[in-house]
Amino acid sequence: MLHKLTEDQYTEPFKKPVSITRVPPGKIIDREAEDAALGSLAFIDHAVLQKGITIKMHEHVNDEILSYVWKGTMYHKDSVGYEVPITPGNLMMMNAGESFWHEEKVKEGEVDMLQIFVRPRETDMEPEIQFHQKPERNDDWYLMVGPENSEAPMFVRNQVYIYDIHLKAGDQVKAPQIKGYQPFLYVMDGSIEVGDQTLQRREAVTDSDEKLPTIYVEKDASLVLFLTDLDTEMSMAGTISGVKSE
Repeated sequence: MLHKLTEDQYTEPFKKPVSITRVPPGKIIDREAEDAALGSLAFIDHAVLQKGITIKMHEHVNDEILSYVWKGTMYHKDSVGYEVPITPGNLMMMNAGESFWHEEKVKEGEVDMLQIFVRPRETDMEPEIQFHQKPERNDDWYLMVGPENSEAPMFVRNQVYIYDIHLKAGDQVKAPQIKGYQPFLYVMDGSIEVGDQTLQRREAVTDSDEKLPTIYVEKDASLVLFLTDLDTEMSMAGTISGVKSE
């Protein structure tokens, strides 16, 4: 059975010039759920940042955060000395652990991006920072993130896999699947059909049978797919990821 998540279920903790739409993946199955997480996938912040914005140096504790930029350049600076432009195709994973500080800045244009918050398997691990260059507009599924010791180029310290794909109108594709892992398919941009559901930008779909139907693309689309273990152990001590609901 398909379940769809739409914008009427989201919050907007910040508005222009920093617009953040907070997507609660767990609400896709139960709109009244007390915890907004789907397994250890806690929140997805879909952010649109205007030119000239600086989000000053701030701390994260026990958050695993993937920064996925779809459009524009976000300049990252952190407490261990990295100063790196995050762009389409240039990914950043912060495994905050016991403490990690960073700053974000938009120097030109507009940035359209996701910040994806995952709950780590345990509290106060060693902080890590990872970067990875991938194709910008891959037309096949690209595995960006996976658990430690998986084949993914970047790791998250829990049982979550994250893929992306960029498709043209008229394309059709099957989503990857892993036995025992729940899919959560998010539309970064464009329009698709999945089974009897039509999805637009900022909408998501899952299937209680753990296998999504064929995806048909109505309008050029960028998609991000999550596969998450609903029964994994996790820390609830994260600065953002530990929040149950908003």
